[in-house]
Amino acid sequence: LFAIFAFGCCGSYSGETGATVRCNNEAKDVSAIIVLFGYPFRLNRVQYEMPLCDDESTSKTMHLMGDFSAPAEFFVTLGIFSFFYTIAALVLYLRFHSLYTENRRFPLVDFCVTVSFTFFWLVAAAAWGKGLTDVKGATRPSSLTAAMSVCHGEEAVCSGGATPSMGLANISVLFGFINFFLWAGNCWFVFKETPWYGQGQDQGQGTSQESAAEQGAVEKQ
Repeated sequence: LFAIFAFGCCGSYSGETGATVRCNNEAKDVSAIIVLFGYPFRLNRVQYEMPLCDDESTSKTMHLMGDFSAPAEFFVTLGIFSFFYTIAALVLYLRFHSLYTENRRFPLVDFCVTVSFTFFWLVAAAAWGKGLTDVKGATRPSSLTAAMSVCHGEEAVCSGGATPSMGLANISVLFGFINFFLWAGNCWFVFKETPWYGQGQDQGQGTSQESAAEQGAVEKQ
């Protein structure tokens, strides 16, 4: 369930940023720029038109800066694989529990996969959190106006629009770390089903019995 929330919030995110350009020409043209962006956050492919305050041309095609698709796609892909593995594990636990307990390989494989997912969730959540911070910086209205050359001269006055709402993306990072803690806690319960846990208990009981026998022998002497 938390995996669905994680990749759902990230994969379904879409936002917009913008700015206003007011030319200092005779017509006093005012142009509103609205830029839409979203998953997978390949911002360098997102186009917008920068107005030109001259008589030769009206606008110039610009792009946002940065490509943050790698951490976003890794995060979403991990969430999807986690969801399918969880469903498969539940079916195995509930419908084929006897087969799971009788075959020693199943608990060992389950434990190794669980540890792997725990590690990957930590990496994915941290990487996507860093990527989201970079996305916020690249889509900030001030970054948009800073990238437009028309805003650097005296021929126009530029002002930033509303800051993009990143609430859904922030929630996805939160669910990423929640998934890490859930998988980390699940490692212990899966480990208890492995032969390694039984061997540790048997060794502990054997050591206790040997100590008790030695103590009894000493008392008899």
